[in-house]
Amino acid sequence: MSHSLIFAVLIVLTLIGYYFGRSQATGILRSGTTGKLHSLPFYHGAYLAFMVLLPAMGFIITWLVISPMLADHFMAQYIPGAATMDAATLGLKMSDVRNMANGGITSGAVDEATQIAADFYSRFNQISLWLLSVCSIAVAIASFHFGRKLIALRFRARNHVEKIVRVIMIVASMIAILTTLGIVLSLIFETLRFLQKVPLADFLFGLKWSPQTAMRPGQIGSSGAFGMLPLLAGTFLITLIAMSVAVPLGLYAAIYMSEYATPRIRGIAKPVLEVLAGIPTVVYGFFAALTVAPMLRDLGVELGWVISAESALAAGLVMGVMIIPFVSSLSDDVINSVPQTLRDGAYALGATKSETIKQVILPAALPGIVGSVLLAISRAVGETMIVVMAAGLAANLTANPFEAVTTVTVQIVTLLVGDQEFDSAKTLAAFALGLVLFVITLGLNVIALYVVRRYREQYD
Repeated sequence: MSHSLIFAVLIVLTLIGYYFGRSQATGILRSGTTGKLHSLPFYHGAYLAFMVLLPAMGFIITWLVISPMLADHFMAQYIPGAATMDAATLGLKMSDVRNMANGGITSGAVDEATQIAADFYSRFNQISLWLLSVCSIAVAIASFHFGRKLIALRFRARNHVEKIVRVIMIVASMIAILTTLGIVLSLIFETLRFLQKVPLADFLFGLKWSPQTAMRPGQIGSSGAFGMLPLLAGTFLITLIAMSVAVPLGLYAAIYMSEYATPRIRGIAKPVLEVLAGIPTVVYGFFAALTVAPMLRDLGVELGWVISAESALAAGLVMGVMIIPFVSSLSDDVINSVPQTLRDGAYALGATKSETIKQVILPAALPGIVGSVLLAISRAVGETMIVVMAAGLAANLTANPFEAVTTVTVQIVTLLVGDQEFDSAKTLAAFALGLVLFVITLGLNVIALYVVRRYREQYD
């Protein structure tokens, strides 16, 4: 029985539990018993459904955590010399065993011991899956019978259901918090390892980025240079070009749709504009590489300018078009939330529509507009595909938008592509760049929150 079939059976048992729980509570009411149910039949059904699902899911999660560890423990006994191997060698050997058992590719020639270990691993997984199927369904059925015995006239099913839902929400919140904490800590720890190999000053203030390190002593041309200033310069240059396109167009579109457009035009224009946000970034990258970049290059030839086939201008223009919906949609919502009384007061004082927009509506909506712009900047800073396809990979420290540049995110992807050793400065540099990017986007979000809170008090 596959994992998907196990979950399908559990869902069916959960629905059956809900039906029987609700039916049993309804039957108590119809039996003529003196008294009143403490909770509605819905809560009795929900309680029994939770009783069926949660213990079984807890058992499945526990099994899925423990089973791989048991498989590795017993599998190591079939690998000759496993007790004397270092962790990296043993891990590679066990990875070969898993790949062979799953029909994958091994790192070298397959010997008899590896074949025996792979056969054991395959049998263990089959037995583990069948035991998981039988035991999880048995736990669900046992929980179902136990829960049915609890359903009675004065049983506080609603209290139990609300407590279960509250615990589920707390667990979901904790998972989100712990995930964020784990991401930050992983970046910090790997960055500290990187800084043991590369001085902090060289990383933050270096003017050259060439992360290729030497594979052997004395190798020429691969000493490695990890100055991130060219990456930051390229990131901010492309972001500046993108925001020069997105902010005016997005803001003007928002003002038109909220203040000038009729409801019919708004109902058509707003969804069409927001379609831009649903286009995959790789499609924008194709458009930038195949249409915009050649067009800019040809235009530069006619004007006597030298524009590279891969330039920051091409990437920035297309990225700006992609970000327009972020600015326009959020700004439109903010402008529409300005009280109508402010507009009426301005009109009563003799202000025209344009004067009302400039002197009343936009100042009142300024915190939300600034927040939308900073959110769009964060989106532009984190973009990768458009830059890879339109701006290139050259780490040039330049402010010329006609030249090829690269960004922090592009280099992170480049450093982590393929098989990498996580002990080299080249690979660890990706985590250091990720931490810098995290700090930048966090700072932008903090500024946005400050602006919104600081100026919202003035108009509320």
